[in-house]
This record gives sequence, structure tokens and C-alpha cells, in this order.
Amino acid sequence: MMKKNLMLGLALIAALAFVSCKTKESSYKKAYEKAKAQEMARANAGDQVETAPVAVTPVVTTPVVTNTENDAQERLTVLNGGTLKAFNVVCGSFGVEANANNLRNTLVAKGYSAQVAYNAEKNMYRVIASSFDDRASAVQSRDQLRGTYPDAWILYRTY
Repeated sequence: MMKKNLMLGLALIAALAFVSCKTKESSYKKAYEKAKAQEMARANAGDQVETAPVAVTPVVTTPVVTNTENDAQERLTVLNGGTLKAFNVVCGSFGVEANANNLRNTLVAKGYSAQVAYNAEKNMYRVIASSFDDRASAVQSRDQLRGTYPDAWILYRTY
């Protein structure tokens, strides 16, 4: 009997706890009405203030074409039979030729005319995604590639 009364008492306490935690609909309604009033006040205030149109002038930047001082300069040997131009966009550098060839194959599959070139002085294989005669084109290509290859850089080929 004692156990039954204890269980009944616990059930009663639990029921009271759940009932007392209920939120009242009126508190939601008050918050909604307050927010609606603020929204209306802002809308009315916005009707009274006139704003003048603002002219927007686009900013156009042009890359510096003649400065090759900041570009790395290296002597390269092309390993896969292609030819390189003066400005080359490098997407990866590897000490192992097989790793360089894997990245080259990935770039070729994406539509680039990628090549692997070897720098004997540094014993590094450079994966070149694109090659250009002018620096401006190389900068544009590098900037596009940085979306996928954030460390892409320009290499000026010395002969």
C-alpha cells in the first residue's frame, strides 16, 4: 500500500510539474503584437525619410604586366615533350616525379594543357597548368586556378 501511495504521489508531482511549465498563449500574442507594432513604426518612419540615389562607380584594376621581379625565375626542362612560354602558372611542386604526373593528369582531365617540368638545380618537378607569353594572361589564369589550388604561383622561365 505504501508503495502504491508513493507511486501515486510521484505521478501527481510529475503531472503538476508538466502543467506548470506550460506557456500561455497570451504571452506569445503579446510578443507578436509588440514586434508587429515595431515593424509598423519602422515602415512609417521609412515613408517620411527621403533618400537620394547613390551613384556607384565600379573599380577596375589592371594587373601590372611588365614587372617580373616578384615572379620566381628558374631554368626548366620539359619532361613530356611540350614547350613552355615565358610565364607559367605552377599548381604543384614535387620531389617525386610520379606525384607530379598524377597532378598533371588531373589538370589535363579538367581541360588544361598541363605539363611537368624539371628544375635540376632544386631537384623539383613543377606541374605547370598553363603557359603564356605575357604576364597579364598568366596572372588571370593563376587567379582562376587559386580557387582550386590556393598556392598557385607564376614562374618566369629563364632559358
